[in-house]
Formats: sequence, structure tokens, C-alpha cells
Amino acid sequence: MAGQQFQYDDSGNTFFYFLTSFVGLIVIPATYYLWPRDQNAEQLRLKSLRRVHGRCLWYRLRLMKSQQSIVPTLKKAALLFGWAVFLFLAYKVSKLDREYQEYNPYEVLNLEAGASVAEIKKQYRVLSLKYHPDKGGDEAMFMMIAKAYYALTNEESRQNWEQYGNPDGPRATSFGIALPAWIVDQKNSMLVLLVYGLAFMVILPVVVGTWWYRSIRYSGDQILINTTQLFMHFMYKTPNMNMKRLTMVLTAAFEFDPRSNKEATIRPTDNVEVPQLIRELGNINVKKKEPPFCYPYSLKARVLVLSHLARMEVSEDIEEDQRFVVRKSPALLQEMVNVGCQLTMMANSRGGFHAPRLVSIENCMKLTQMTVQGLQESKSPLLQLPHFEEEHLRYCISKKYKVRSLQDLVSLKESDRRSMLRFLGEEKYDEVMAVLGSFPHITMETKLQVLDDEDSNNITAGSIVTVTVTLTRKTMADVFEKEQDIQCTGEDTNVEEAQGDAGKNKTKVWQSKNKGAKKAAKSKKKKLTKKRAVGQQQQKTDKQKQANGNVAGNEAVAAAKEEDDDVSDKGSDSDEGEANKDSPSERDEESDKQSDTEVDDMGGDDEEEWAALQQSIQRRERALLETKSKITHPVYSLYFPEEKQEWWWLYIADRKEQTLVSMPYHVCTLKDTEEVELKFPAPSKTGNYQYSVILRSDSYMGLDQIKPLKLEVHEAKQMLDNHPQWDIPETEEEEEDQEDSDGIEESEDEDEDND
Repeated sequence: MAGQQFQYDDSGNTFFYFLTSFVGLIVIPATYYLWPRDQNAEQLRLKSLRRVHGRCLWYRLRLMKSQQSIVPTLKKAALLFGWAVFLFLAYKVSKLDREYQEYNPYEVLNLEAGASVAEIKKQYRVLSLKYHPDKGGDEAMFMMIAKAYYALTNEESRQNWEQYGNPDGPRATSFGIALPAWIVDQKNSMLVLLVYGLAFMVILPVVVGTWWYRSIRYSGDQILINTTQLFMHFMYKTPNMNMKRLTMVLTAAFEFDPRSNKEATIRPTDNVEVPQLIRELGNINVKKKEPPFCYPYSLKARVLVLSHLARMEVSEDIEEDQRFVVRKSPALLQEMVNVGCQLTMMANSRGGFHAPRLVSIENCMKLTQMTVQGLQESKSPLLQLPHFEEEHLRYCISKKYKVRSLQDLVSLKESDRRSMLRFLGEEKYDEVMAVLGSFPHITMETKLQVLDDEDSNNITAGSIVTVTVTLTRKTMADVFEKEQDIQCTGEDTNVEEAQGDAGKNKTKVWQSKNKGAKKAAKSKKKKLTKKRAVGQQQQKTDKQKQANGNVAGNEAVAAAKEEDDDVSDKGSDSDEGEANKDSPSERDEESDKQSDTEVDDMGGDDEEEWAALQQSIQRRERALLETKSKITHPVYSLYFPEEKQEWWWLYIADRKEQTLVSMPYHVCTLKDTEEVELKFPAPSKTGNYQYSVILRSDSYMGLDQIKPLKLEVHEAKQMLDNHPQWDIPETEEEEEDQEDSDGIEESEDEDEDND
């Protein structure tokens, strides 16, 4: 019976196989993930952004970092060394001799396969005379020849060789261990145990424990859990939080505490520079004794944020700390928005405490815009543009131009705009126009419906309302082109038309929707007048019914229905046809035709609704499966130290009650178009409600949009307790009895009709 044998690698051949595989498993994935990306592509991308973002702080820091960094070179050198080791081991393995060779007695006897017994015996005699030890031959070779001869002439040995590959029968299973034998040698046992102990009892637990201790301190968004709890405490304590209080809570985050975050530092020069900045800033609640606002790290972070918003110059020693605080602030403010939403949901579901006011959550969003742009809340959005200073704003807000926002600047004629910005040279003016043309221009379309309901347009009390918002992003440069096209068409017309076009050009681009709304309102009024006319006709037919009796009334109602379905000229023909129909059979045929057409119309509507439902389901499935990149468009920010992508908040709010209706959705994938579904429960009371769909940027000031949303809530339909479809007979006999009784009732009804 075959046994098992375990052999260590004395020659070192199998150990090379193991070592080659181990090095390959490390080098190949490391090359894929760690090999520096094409530096030329990054340089080309930065070069394409230079015209617009050349003055931005993050752009200048990126250029300096790419020029000074030697990390990509070190990564390449380490990976190339790993590949050199891997290729050397692979070459070494390819040159190793095969230790195992298949036993073939014909090759030992130098015979072709299938030789006869006579040929085998003859060859054996020849080789025996040559290799026999008594004749001075090789004893090992003679033993191999004898074994081969025995394997081919003995029937049992021949069967063993053909079946097991060995004349002696099945051999013991041999397992090779790809480790050199010196590892298990008794002389080296203490050294091997020491290495195993260090690797698995010291290094591995320390690495796993460090990773676990760090991971449990952070949330999924890489925010400290203690910071999230701090935000929740103060938002619960202060539901109505103004901007000053919000700044204090933001800068109290544990990310700025050196005891919780090693990136935060406290310098010896802070005792001199921070008080100097406090004197320049003025009243920032320095004497506030409420912890943690009175802690040194919180006070320093607050001073750095406020000096950033005031665009104050700081010394080089503290400038690095300011960039760290400003870089961390948008993520912390997003966490504050999430905390406010969680508290709002808890207050709506459980009650017992006041939810954060809408103004508190919106202040978090506004502070994010202010931090990215380095502007105070009271400053003009025009200061986001390059070469604009406080003294230049008087040219814009004059009575002649009245430009107070970016949209006002876009809506101006080219000649008026150039005249207003005469304080800028040609190069500076071109740069301002290039930057302004890169700013986003968002159009927002909303659709209100109740999904998975028979009547998706009917909103009942307590139903789940879905507002589908379609966002389309364009740039201000597209608005420039539209304005120029309008002006060109105006110049080709006569004087009166030119005056009319000039009046239209003065209206702002984003106000053109109001004209469409007015036209829609007019069309709605026309439809309402038509409906009123149809209602008056129906009232006349009702009066005729009361005057002429039931038969004439039925004919009048049928004629009114045909007037609604057919064209007006066919209505008179249908009236004459109804008057000529005296027999009840003809009236029955006409009613059957009308019911068939109504069923066809209802079937067509159902098919359209079903197709729309299937499309929405497929769209949701695709949205769940595909992962969109969060790299959208780089933000133009003069004072932000890191490249920021253009993201948005979208939510529904009741501005009258200062409450959130739907939770804010962070739109991080808007490149060209994006479709977002906002869901919320309809109010429990019937009536008309006025909400607002709000779109806020997390990067730009003055580009927020608010669109009204009217909601008409009806009473929910009452569920039928005893519906006929649930009257299921328990046995077949009861079903037959029920059918017989139904047949008897139908026959009695027919007899009554005949009488």
C-alpha cells in the first residue's frame, strides 16, 4: 500500500519556485496601483487650465509640488528593482533541471517502444556483457538494465509499469516542501522560533491594532467620531445657529486639536501672531469661557478661518496652519449638514425636541461657499472674479448699470460691460471674461408625481411624493453666445423691431423662463375657459333632462358625450343620428361601440404609464449599478489651497415654517446633466402647500437657485373592506350553488325588463 513522504528542499530548487511566486504576487499589483501616472498628462491638464485658473492658489501650489516632489522617482526606482528581482528569479527557475523523470524501460535498454521479447533478450545480453560488474562495468547502470529487462519480460511487473509507471507497483506519495532543510534543522530551531514569534506575536498584532484603533476613531467620511458627537451636541443645543456661532462650532472640531490629529500643530510663535490677528479682526468672542471654544487650538483655528474670510495676509510661519484649517473645513461643514439632517429626521419621527432650523443648515452651506472663495457673507459675489477689489465695486453698483451679482454682469451688453470695466486693461478684461465664462449656469426642471400609484398625478394625504429634478449644466460662456446672437438679430431689423429687441435683451437670460411661464398660464386660462364652456353645455343638457323626461335626457347626455369626443362639425351629425334611433337595439349597439373606444383609450393610457414606469425602474437600476466619477469641474477659487470639484446641494424646504421637507442631496456627479429624485411624505391634512426646490453650490457664492413647488393634497381613497374579488367560495359545491343563484337572479331581471 502506498504511503506518504514529506521532503524538504535540500537542493533549493523548489524554494526558487516559491520565492518567484511570492515576489510576483507583490510586484504585479504594486505596479498597477503605485506606478506614477503619466506626468506629461498632468502637465498638459494644468497647462489647459492655466488661462482660467492660473491665479488660483491651488494651481500655484500644484505646480510647485510637481516640480519639487521626488516621490514619483523613488516609486519608480523601487518598482523597477522589484521587477529586476522577479525576472532574475524567473530566469533562475527556467535553468533548473527537472528532478522527476518518467521511468521508461525501453529507453534504458535503448529499444523502440513495442519491441519483441526476442529483441529485448538480445539487447539485454549485449548490455550485460558491457556493464556487468564482473566485467568491469558500472554496477548502477547494470542494476537499471536488469530492472528494465525484468519489467518488460515479467507479466506482473509489466502490468505495474503500464498502470502505475513503476515496475514495483504504486509508490509512496511524495510531497515537496518549498523550504530549505536548514530551516527545520535542530541547530537553527531557536532562531526560527524567534523570527516566528516576532512576526506573528509582535509585529502582526501591533499593525492590526494600530489600524483598528485608527479606523474606529473615524467615520466613513474620514471625520473623527468625537467631532460628529460635538456637532450633534451643539446643533441640538442651539437649533437656530447664526454665522458667528457656527464658525465657533466649526473651529472646535477635534481635527484641529494636536492631541487628536497629528497634522495639527501648536507653534511657539502662536503666542505672538495669534493675538496680533485677534486685534486686527476685532470682536471674535475671545472671552468666551464655554469649552471647547476657550481652548487654544479652537481659538487659533477660529482666528485662521476668520482671517481667511477677510483675505488678510498672515506670516509664513502660520500660513501653513491656515491652509490646513481651510482645507479641512468643507468636509467638516458637510458633516454638520448631515448631522442637522439626522436631528431633523429624529425630531420628525420621535418628537420631544426641536429640530435644527432651516437657517442653521443653510448657514452651513453658505459658510462652505465663503470658505472656498475666501469671502465674508456681506461681501459682493463679484469679488470672486480676478482683479476685482472693493474700490472697483462703485463702478458696478452705479445707477447706470446696477450690477450687483454675476448674473447682472452676464446680462449686460458687451459694450456696456466693457464701458463699466474700463478700469481693467485689455489683458485683465479678457482674463475676467474667461473666468466668468467658466462659471456654471444651471437650469433646473422639476416633475411632481406619486410613483407606484394608479393616478401618479393625484397627491393624497400621507402618500410618498417624488420630485424628479433634472439639472443641466452649462457655462456662462453659452449665455454670452446667446446674448450676442440676440444682439445680431436685433441689428438686422428695422428701428422699431430693434427697439423691441433691445427691450428683450435688457431682460436677463434666466428671466426668459418667466415668459414661458406666462404663456403657459395663458394656455391654462384658455383650457379653463373651454372646460367652463363644456360645463355650461352639460348644465343645459341636465336642464333638458329634467324637462323632457328620462328617455330624452339619456339621448341628450349621449349627444353631449359625442360632442366632447368628436369635432364640433361631427357633433350635429351625431345629434341627428341619435334622434333617428328609435329602436333599443340600435342604442345598445352604439353604447357598446362607445364602451369599446373608452376601453381602448384606457388601455393606451395604461400602456403609456406602464412603459414610463419600466423606464424609471431601468433608470434606477442603471444608477445603482454604475459608479460615476466625482471629478466634475474644477472650481475657480483664488484663496483655496486645494483643487476643489464643483458640487451642489439639492433639497426641498418649507421656507414659511423654516423646516426641511426632504433631506439635502449632495450632487457630486453633475458634469452635463443629472437627474435626482427627492422623496418626502405628503402632509396629513388636505389643502394647498407652497414649498421651494432649492439648489445651492458648495463652491460659488451668488449662484443659488430657488424654484417654487406647489402641492395640492387630496383626501386618500377609502379601502373597500368587502371587495367582490375576495369573495372566494371554499368548496366547489358552494361555487356551483353561487353560479345557480346568479343565473336565477339574471332570469328574474330579464322577466321584469320584458314586462
